[in-house]
Amino acid sequence: MTLPASPTWFITGCSTGLGRALATHVLERGWRAVVTARDPRTVADIVDAHGDRALAVALDVTDPEQVTAAVDQAEQTFGRIDVLVNNAGYGYLAAIEEGEDAAVRALFEANVFGVVAVTKAVLPGMRTRRAGHIVNVSSLGGLAAFGATGYYHATKFAVEGLSESLAAEVAPLGIGVMIVEPGAFRTNWSGPSMRQSTVRIDDYAETAGKRRDATLATYGKQPGDPARAAEAVVAALEAGEPPLRLLLGAAALRIARGKLDALQRDFASWEHLTLSTDVS
Repeated sequence: MTLPASPTWFITGCSTGLGRALATHVLERGWRAVVTARDPRTVADIVDAHGDRALAVALDVTDPEQVTAAVDQAEQTFGRIDVLVNNAGYGYLAAIEEGEDAAVRALFEANVFGVVAVTKAVLPGMRTRRAGHIVNVSSLGGLAAFGATGYYHATKFAVEGLSESLAAEVAPLGIGVMIVEPGAFRTNWSGPSMRQSTVRIDDYAETAGKRRDATLATYGKQPGDPARAAEAVVAALEAGEPPLRLLLGAAALRIARGKLDALQRDFASWEHLTLSTDVS
């Protein structure tokens, strides 16, 4: 599964962060890009610099009509979508007990059901051509979980599972799937984009409460560079066999390896009980 010589990219959530960096990098490579944002004025500067190779489209991934219209406009303008990047999404801070139902449901609508909606809209064209790549932006938080971000982790764990199943389903059709798992990058995730529960329970002050504050304090100081992340995503897709998972950042690699070690310890320690449950 290799990229065509001049691929067309469809990228969600391009107003800031990794989406913006990816759109910029793709266009600077001389490729075509559908650059989407809820307010397309926020990406006008990217699009205006690249003429008819760039198309700015209004897209709220939680709006089914906008999803259909955006994909239709992309295919009518460029003829096809070669690479879909599901990047739109945001974080939410709350201990599990502090989570507000409406806010949690909205989070899932954006981070999970938005991914599903855009993917389902793009897949028919890819299936017809028997070619294409789907890049789902998850997170290190799709592999390992911490206090205060449990609902965000739940959305990203969902994206991981959906992506694994999707990869198995579409590989025979010539379509690749890659899950991108960034650590802390210098984006708006822990700043203006972050949402949080208005409920704060004193009993969680030393756990979720402290991590809420620590997460917000990282804004502007994160070690990851979105421009370098964009380059890494493209480099992985240009490889002959792109990985199913692409970790981004030293901390992501360290924490993911620690999670693997912890899993192995649990599996080994409780192997005797695990094996005792089969029908003899």
